[in-house]
Amino acid sequence: MITRKSTWLCAVGFSLAVWPAHAGFDGSSCSFDGNELKGQVEIVDSFPDVKVQIVDSFPDLKVQLVSSFADDCGEWEVVSSSGDFKVQYVDSFPDIKVQMVDSFPGVP
Repeated sequence: MITRKSTWLCAVGFSLAVWPAHAGFDGSSCSFDGNELKGQVEIVDSFPDVKVQIVDSFPDLKVQLVSSFADDCGEWEVVSSSGDFKVQYVDSFPDIKVQMVDSFPGVP
């Protein structure tokens, strides 16, 4: 017998099954929502590609700031415009957590 409750549960289950999953951080490709986390980065106050929180431990990604040739995962060259991706620094609710390092950037 179909009840109102079982119909509602089926509708919720179907909605969750077809709702697109949030891609998020992918450590294997060093990317967030399709944006590779290497190269030239533009620091912005609004409309970022990635919201980043700087932490001292347990990062998702270790980042090294470089002046040129930011070709590897976690190597970022800060530019004032036309970066490969945009980052906003936040104190809470980040998309990813990063630790700034002087060497060995990448996924820990």
